[in-house]
Amino acid sequence: MKVVKFAELENYVGQEIGHSEWVTIDQDRVNKFADATGDHQWIHIDVERAKRELPTGGTIAHGYLTLSLIPWLGAQIMRIEGVSRGINYGSNKVRFTNMVPVGAKVRAKLKVLGVEAKAGGKQLTSEYTIEIQGQDRPACVAETIGLVFP
Repeated sequence: MKVVKFAELENYVGQEIGHSEWVTIDQDRVNKFADATGDHQWIHIDVERAKRELPTGGTIAHGYLTLSLIPWLGAQIMRIEGVSRGINYGSNKVRFTNMVPVGAKVRAKLKVLGVEAKAGGKQLTSEYTIEIQGQDRPACVAETIGLVFP
């Protein structure tokens, strides 16, 4: 994990910071996400049908499940010292570029795109790439915005 001082965030603009650990996307996580969001589409929860009908040979994770892993995985990559709180501010762009088969391992890669003063803190624009172990094409590329305060 990279530890960065709040006052030095600007020094990391344009830099790739690193990767999170790999995490396995299991069917239980997918089912719980389906229950939490109400998205029970068969491609996510019907294992037998997915084995027959999907090119992955099994169920796939929701795209928004993949996206929702960013705060957790990102916390494994970088910690900002001297921050009292941080909040999600939004996303500029999110693309789901590949399916995540249940049973696959994913991890996040973080690149800092921009840092600017805002609302008494700093607005941090980051690019997260969610990689799938053993595949060239990532699952998701997201440009996210967060606010951090001293």
